[in-house]
Amino acid sequence: MKFFRRRDAANGAKSQDAALLWLVATTMAPYWRLLAFGLVLLVGVAVLSVVPPYLLKQAIDGPIPARDAGALWTLAALYAGAVLLSLLFQFGQVYLLQVSGQRALADLRRRLFGHMLTQNVDFFGRHSVGELVQRLTGDIDQLNALLSSSVVTILTEAVTLVAVVVVMFALNWRLALLVLAILPVLALVTRFFRRRIRQSSSAERSMIGRVSQYVNEQLNGMLLVQLFRRQPNSAAEFEVLNHGYRQTLVRQRKFSALFLAVLELLTAFALAALLYWGGRGVLAGWATLGELVAFVQYSERAFQPILRLSEQYNQVQVSLASAERVANMLGSEPSIRGPLRPATLGTVRGAVEFKNVEFAYKPEEPVLRGISLKIPPGQSVAVVGPTGAGKSSLAALMARFYDSQRGAILLDGEDIRNLRLSDLRRAIAVVPQDPICIAGTIAGNIRLYDSRLTDAQVRHAAELANAAAFIERMPERYDSEVLPGGSNLSVGQRQLLSLARALALSPSGVLVLDEATSSIDTATEALIQEALERLLRGRTSIVIAHRLTTIRNADRIIVMQRGQIAEDGTHAELMARGGHYARLYSHQSSMAETAGAPGHN
Repeated sequence: MKFFRRRDAANGAKSQDAALLWLVATTMAPYWRLLAFGLVLLVGVAVLSVVPPYLLKQAIDGPIPARDAGALWTLAALYAGAVLLSLLFQFGQVYLLQVSGQRALADLRRRLFGHMLTQNVDFFGRHSVGELVQRLTGDIDQLNALLSSSVVTILTEAVTLVAVVVVMFALNWRLALLVLAILPVLALVTRFFRRRIRQSSSAERSMIGRVSQYVNEQLNGMLLVQLFRRQPNSAAEFEVLNHGYRQTLVRQRKFSALFLAVLELLTAFALAALLYWGGRGVLAGWATLGELVAFVQYSERAFQPILRLSEQYNQVQVSLASAERVANMLGSEPSIRGPLRPATLGTVRGAVEFKNVEFAYKPEEPVLRGISLKIPPGQSVAVVGPTGAGKSSLAALMARFYDSQRGAILLDGEDIRNLRLSDLRRAIAVVPQDPICIAGTIAGNIRLYDSRLTDAQVRHAAELANAAAFIERMPERYDSEVLPGGSNLSVGQRQLLSLARALALSPSGVLVLDEATSSIDTATEALIQEALERLLRGRTSIVIAHRLTTIRNADRIIVMQRGQIAEDGTHAELMARGGHYARLYSHQSSMAETAGAPGHN
């Protein structure tokens, strides 16, 4: 049984390596002409590399004993010419392989980033920002080392080794066998160290990803760290990660150092054997002195590629580990896909229907339990309830960030799973609870790279969202700089920009606000409320709210409790019933009165 497990593991490793090499090959395929020309020059370098020892052998066995200065001059000129031509060929092949490698890596980086853009929300929940950045930067950099350095070295040295072996057997097969007798031992040593170096390299890349993720998290949360005096704890946690990273590096370097030391030792033994047995061959007459001297150089040229290939082995293993992670990420399929034959979405009327919708992020923890709800076009619906009732999940399902396990959601009578994702998200604009801003300008944050939006449309959206007032007070107005994450804007200003963006990019259709006023000041809340009263008139909207005072004028209020609809009606109707909504509203009103009373500032 143990034998079969080992064999299966070995077969799995081989198939995995083949898949990774296939990734590299397909990445390089568009640049095959540059590669082909580079390989032609590479063969020229390999052929020219065997010429100098042969010329040296000819000189020792011919012109030097015969004292023929003319022939010796000819051999010296050929020697110099071969070396010069080899250098020119070597420059050409390295340049061409480098250029093709860099272009291929740019394509792979673009392909990987584009693949990330197609993923759904659950993908970014499984993979941290630090991990994704590591895939795009650190792992691609490792592939850069593979394609720009290792591949060039491996191809050059491999072809050189083949050329040297062919010439050695052509000159003297006995001396050739002496030189190559060490190769089976080299193969065994390489096999022994292969798995260990690969595993330690993979562990090293994983550890650096964990360190990067931790540092990113701590720096982003530095305010929290300092407020609660967590600096010693953060330093101690970082030391644990740093120690683990150091240990993996030490283990990796240990195997690499042992590998190279053993190879150097075996090379020295092989050269000693050649000097002894080759010298006896010269004495016995089955080899000449020139052949022995040439074979000493050929042995160095044979073992030099082996040593260089061995030096690259560690880099290749690290790069293959990086390629494995890149390949795995490229192999991840989006959980939400558009239909093969999408339905056409015409002018959006805004009729929304939930038909017995059941949803859970985890199978054992249902979030929505049989939600059935009809919202006619133009109706303003508020959704309220305690934390964990499933309010935000309704918004996530409408935009198809997730799909329900059972039931269906219809937009104008069409199942949203039959629509293109781009069409659906153009028809349903979602303003999230946590407003997101990007580095750029105010106008750029509203337009969001959509060149079809004119400056007039951007300004109109800002005016509708009541964002124009604070924008006009900024030094450069709509061209004012926004720092990454909107760090130079208040939460309220970011929320106003987020609302303006939704209005600009989706001027009609359904508007979903996911607790858009939960984290802002009273003045900004009043601005948003004023804008919403103007915007939601005659437009289908779903407002998920925490502050009940902000949704009293909604056409309809849905109260959710434990993933189900507990109550449905207007503010007056729900207050008259004296149920969940009435109790929650009375509680919030009393809390507000207490907070506003003297002595409760």
